[in-house]
Amino acid sequence: MTPLDFPHAAGAFGAAFVAGAINSVAGGGTLVSFPTLIWLGLNSVTANATSTVAIWPGSVGSMFGYRRELRAAEPRFLALIVPSLIGGIAGAVLLRLTPSSVFDRLVPFLILFATLLFMAQEPVQRKLKTAGAQVRSSTGWLVGAMLFQLGVGLYGGYFGAGIGILMLAALSILGLKDIHEMNALKVILGGTINGIAAAYFIWKGMVYWPYVLVMVVGAIAGGYGGAGVARKLGGRTVRRIVIGIGFSMAVSLFLKLVR
Repeated sequence: MTPLDFPHAAGAFGAAFVAGAINSVAGGGTLVSFPTLIWLGLNSVTANATSTVAIWPGSVGSMFGYRRELRAAEPRFLALIVPSLIGGIAGAVLLRLTPSSVFDRLVPFLILFATLLFMAQEPVQRKLKTAGAQVRSSTGWLVGAMLFQLGVGLYGGYFGAGIGILMLAALSILGLKDIHEMNALKVILGGTINGIAAAYFIWKGMVYWPYVLVMVVGAIAGGYGGAGVARKLGGRTVRRIVIGIGFSMAVSLFLKLVR
């Protein structure tokens, strides 16, 4: 296992700090923290599990921040927590069963897919704000949304990056138009997926704790202090930085595969 000397610890802390700041403004911090751990020497499965556990505490603060919207949410939308839990644990189990050599080959494609999802988030949110669809109240719509959320949970437990835009799409199909309420539900559902996956990774000893401890501090510091810098840069600039990092990491890992 990679030794935690000062350069490695500083790299992990810096990646988590940036991820925490990005998550507080735009989301997508995993596209920074996960590839960085690979480049610091962890195998891809351990890096994914470690990143999930280290970054998850930041979602707790977001849940608290959206507590007003969550109290106002219809109970039927909170039913999506059930498939989130099932999908999240199933995805985490699938990751554990995936050999590192296989996951190494999947990682560049997963990062590229997550980056493309992140690129789609802003136009999709604009469209959702102007959507005029009425709330669907039939059981069929809810069952369909729960099945979709099960798939999102499976992907989230397995990899995680980009699940936010998938959940926003599902909530729009159910007829939600208030983007703040949608973001609140996205936070709690995403936190549920990553939380159950993180618990499984810890239980199975899949994380590298020295990095987790350093990154938790970095993510909290980034979410609190780095958010001010990110807001000064502006949401659009932050998004461009995340997209640039995502594509750069995908390309570099593709090149690493073919060497």
